[in-house]
Amino acid sequence: MKKETADNQVVEEKDGFVEGDGYPNCEGEPCANMSDEEQHDADTVAEEPEAPKAEEVDWRDKYIRLQAEFDNFRKRTLREKMALIESGGSDVWKAVLPVLDDMERAIAASEKSEDVAALREGEKLIYNKFVDIMRQKGVVEIEALDAEFNPDLHEAVARFAAGEEKSGKVIDVVQRGYKQGEQVLRYTKVVVGE
Repeated sequence: MKKETADNQVVEEKDGFVEGDGYPNCEGEPCANMSDEEQHDADTVAEEPEAPKAEEVDWRDKYIRLQAEFDNFRKRTLREKMALIESGGSDVWKAVLPVLDDMERAIAASEKSEDVAALREGEKLIYNKFVDIMRQKGVVEIEALDAEFNPDLHEAVARFAAGEEKSGKVIDVVQRGYKQGEQVLRYTKVVVGE
């Protein structure tokens, strides 16, 4: 069956479809044999694509700016982390330098002095000063003697028969261990009783 369209073109219709467009010929009216979704699809195919709206352009611009801002933030934090790593230990070393000065003075004094008691007293003062600096920086000794052996804090270097009551406990400390907060800086080397 041949039909004339609105623009005076003659087209052939077969089974409700206009030849060439693949959609039922309903001439602007909803077709009885089409669902609402198919009708909507048929209507939108005929429409031409629209140019981007001002709102879309605005959102695109905001997205690009946000992406650039995040990239700058990522690079800046990476630089800050690197600077922190490079200078992270400087405050500790600044705190330790006075102890080094005291040690140099003690060595110079020990070469000239014959008073052993005074030299020992000076060594104790320097040791206490160093321990105070460590405590200020959050570094504390791991208590181990007579404690239960804990592999998270202790490193067993030997086992020794010590009787039933000392079995599994630390009976001697070979080298002291230290931790800062919950992080172990050095494990305590211990002798464990059997």
